[in-house]
Amino acid sequence: MPEYYPVTVETPCPVPPARAFGVIAPIDLTLIFAGWGLLPGVRAVHDQTGPWDTAGRTRTVELTDSSTATERITEHTPPHSFAYELTGFTGLLARLVTRVRGEWTFTPDGTGTIVRWTYAFFPRRGRKPLVRWVLVPLWRRYATATLARAVAVA
Repeated sequence: MPEYYPVTVETPCPVPPARAFGVIAPIDLTLIFAGWGLLPGVRAVHDQTGPWDTAGRTRTVELTDSSTATERITEHTPPHSFAYELTGFTGLLARLVTRVRGEWTFTPDGTGTIVRWTYAFFPRRGRKPLVRWVLVPLWRRYATATLARAVAVA
């Protein structure tokens, strides 16, 4: 079985890559991460170590189920892509995964952009079947709705 399970969603965005990147990379997470089923939304972000535009910056993400995770930006390459890692989960995800890696890419498409988001789950030992057969399908639906909200804001 693989070491991680990625979920990739993409959609067109009617604005150029620089505009889409400039809005989505620093977006207020509470605007786009609404809860769905067992998956919580984002309630707030705390302790951000500066503008969300430099690799190494961190923040605490508080979810609507009162759990938290630490997010660290690992790559920031405007207007092409940014990536981050989530660790230190305190809720349900703490029982399923050790970490998550997210990556957003912005590809020119005529006068607009194709926005692609990949979210890769790194399962805990003994949790691969749960992650693969339960979390990944749920997350695909959640991610599709989240991406649509991000593009609407852009």
